Amino acid sequence: MTVVINMRDGLDERKIRIAARFILEGKLVAFPTETVYGLGADALNASAVKGIFEAKGRPADNPLIIHIADFNDLKRLAREIPEEARLLAEKFWPGPLTLVLPRSEEVPDVTTGGLDTVAVRMPAHPIALSLIRASTPVAAPSANISGRPSPTLAEHVIDDFYGRIEAIIDGGETKVGVESTVIDLTSERPTLLRPGGLPLEEIENVIGEVEVHPAVKGKLVDIARAPGMKYRHYSPNAQVVVVEGPRERVRAKIRELVKEYRSEGLRVGVMATEETEADEFFHLGKTTEEVARNLFKALRELDRRGVDVIIGEGIEEKGLGLAVMNRLRKAAGYRIVRA
Repeated sequence: MTVVINMRDGLDERKIRIAARFILEGKLVAFPTETVYGLGADALNASAVKGIFEAKGRPADNPLIIHIADFNDLKRLAREIPEEARLLAEKFWPGPLTLVLPRSEEVPDVTTGGLDTVAVRMPAHPIALSLIRASTPVAAPSANISGRPSPTLAEHVIDDFYGRIEAIIDGGETKVGVESTVIDLTSERPTLLRPGGLPLEEIENVIGEVEVHPAVKGKLVDIARAPGMKYRHYSPNAQVVVVEGPRERVRAKIRELVKEYRSEGLRVGVMATEETEADEFFHLGKTTEEVARNLFKALRELDRRGVDVIIGEGIEEKGLGLAVMNRLRKAAGYRIVRA
């Protein structure tokens, strides 16, 4: 049986101690961060971390991110901390930024997917920070079955994991809605491995130009140095199609596709920034921040409504738009229609 711990009304230290005890006992606890919900285990307990992979059905070579609550913990996890890491941590931690650094011997192989690097971040959520402080550095991928859309509500976690993990902390809806940005600081130049909740432009304002890994645009890799680089991600049961191009032409193309799919007897869902006729419609919001916050919720909700096809509106790849389009294209398996 899974314990659902309600903290929607705010932080409760007594409940945090209960959840922390589960972590210290080697059990799995799902908890909210500012990005998405994470599925957490003691990052330094190889047996506990193995449980994350088993629960998610996650490939063993897909590395996990370790969440910390104190910069000093980074010194335990990384054998080198370059100046760029210090600058970025000082500016953006706590926040949706993950740094990939040379791994210390204290970190088990299973946590890093067997790599010589470790991915670390400090989440900007009071529940997450309190849980880590009361326990230990916590390895935590998104709290969803591998390949499914990431969870932004406790209800999403319950759908995937109720009865399979020890506890779920319900802290309400997450604020950012897409996972953290991942920057590799072990390569010759700082490299963006995954766009996320911290826009690339803000990172470059601190450390200068950052190289963008080809995986960000969909190139397959043999070795995943960060989550989301190698395997199928974010996919609902319905087929997803992304429409990209100039805004007015995108809207016209979406309407055209709705008619086309309906003529084939398919039930069609649309997720877009403007009302569109369809069997089911989900309004993503007006701003890029709203679209990011609603993206995974829309994929899950349209799936729940039983559509066969989900048509997603492409947006401009500026700021959080780069992360949104990275997730949307992956959810679609790169089925892209140009308007």
